[in-house]
Amino acid sequence: MPRLRQVPRAEATAPIVTAMYDYIFGDRDPVREPGTESGSPGDWWTVFATVPDILEHAVQGFGIYRSPKRALDPLLRELGQTRVGWVTQSLFVFSQHCKSLRALGVPEEKIQAVASWQAADCFDEVERLVLAYADYLAYDHGRVPDGLFEKLRHHLSDEEILELTYITTLYLQHAVMSRALRTEFDDVADRMVEVPAPEGSDPVEVGRYLSRDRES
Repeated sequence: MPRLRQVPRAEATAPIVTAMYDYIFGDRDPVREPGTESGSPGDWWTVFATVPDILEHAVQGFGIYRSPKRALDPLLRELGQTRVGWVTQSLFVFSQHCKSLRALGVPEEKIQAVASWQAADCFDEVERLVLAYADYLAYDHGRVPDGLFEKLRHHLSDEEILELTYITTLYLQHAVMSRALRTEFDDVADRMVEVPAPEGSDPVEVGRYLSRDRES
């Protein structure tokens, strides 16, 4: 379950909430009967419905990146979105945008290679630059080397680069929020926990063993 409360259909009064519930879930109550066509639970929608104007702002963002006004090739857009899902370890963002790449007709080889693009030979030069740019946005928080940026400008217009930057970082935000709130496929426990010593062991003796191990 996500960390925040979900809004059942009976409590959904804001027009944006009822419209999106109808569009995504039909006449179901998405809290009692979760599930979307993509296989996700759909609780991103029911959590964001807690603050309707934030949900509306997010939905407007979806419309912006899919608008026919966009100059950026949808393939490059989706490579950026998918890669930041991988980098941030958001199973939800990564999974959803692998599906989006597939819907665009991208070969399965490329989709599977997004995780290890540096070692893959199936991407052309501009695709590799976009994936590298996504890494600098996500891993280095926008610290992009001049050399990479200039090569990117050789292939893309200023308008395309702005769109790529905006959409990629928008999905960096979505990935971070999904993990923090544990929505959708990101509803997983943190694996970084202490592995206990064997039952019945003496904590003092374990400490002495570890001290000897560090000194050796």
